[in-house]
Amino acid sequence: MRAATLESVPASPAVGEVEIPRPEAGELLVRVASASVNGFDTATAAGYLQGLMEHRFPLVVGKDFAGTVEALGEGVDGFAVGDAVFGVVMKPFLGAGSLAEYVTVPASYGVAHIPDELSVRDAGALGLAGTAALDTLNAVDPDKDETILISGATGGVGSLAVQLAAARGARVIATARPGADTDLVTGLTDAEIHVVDFTDDLDAQVRTYAPNGVDTVLHLAGDGTQLAGLLRPGGRFASTLGVTPDGITAFSVMADPTPQTLAQLAADAASGALRVPVTATYPLDQIHEAFTAFNAGTLGKVAITCS
Repeated sequence: MRAATLESVPASPAVGEVEIPRPEAGELLVRVASASVNGFDTATAAGYLQGLMEHRFPLVVGKDFAGTVEALGEGVDGFAVGDAVFGVVMKPFLGAGSLAEYVTVPASYGVAHIPDELSVRDAGALGLAGTAALDTLNAVDPDKDETILISGATGGVGSLAVQLAAARGARVIATARPGADTDLVTGLTDAEIHVVDFTDDLDAQVRTYAPNGVDTVLHLAGDGTQLAGLLRPGGRFASTLGVTPDGITAFSVMADPTPQTLAQLAADAASGALRVPVTATYPLDQIHEAFTAFNAGTLGKVAITCS
């Protein structure tokens, strides 16, 4: 099969031929129709995860996937050949990723059915970013009318977190550059989103909307210490970047794509309550260009057509 592989790290992924994986007991073999690029993938290619996870070369990159069940490993329940599924590759090593024509995944974790109303392209860009957005939001658990500052609102995680926070009735302040970045953020939801320019005086802009400080912060990008300083006394802070400033209630969040979480995200996306912000799509053969675009700061999600 064709797959985006790394022969070593750091390196740029290239499309090559590898063996089609076989599903082990408890696994699904999925023919991948669509996937997406995440920061985890670019970090893998850059060599940032060396020493943190086992690397098996040639290393097929990719976390998100959406496609059709092609075969079942022994003992699999709840899925059948031909089912449309999506999710996140969750294995204890790097090398068997989803930017390929086929991927094997555990049937009990990191995979869920695709509702009929959800496109395969959107499902293939939803899993990891959606889970990170939902888990981070749940960590700070904003009440209705509480003020939440989302730093990194134009990325895949941030653009989904903005929508999820607004749907809970929170008052959202989001960071974005003026122009197309701001237009993306304000177009995500019918709710009013207050956009602040992180390249200018961030503190002064945020204090315009929250003079006493914000109730919660989602740290998806930027200076965590500066953002923590914008909290009101007793406020809550959650980071996907491992930042937990001293002296405040802070959570370091790692995405946990349980079947229940994926099903909730898929239902919201299928109903139109959540929009998957795919702004660019590349064929698998252009994986180098897709990674370059992601690293250059492409807004929203970068989707990959795999078959």
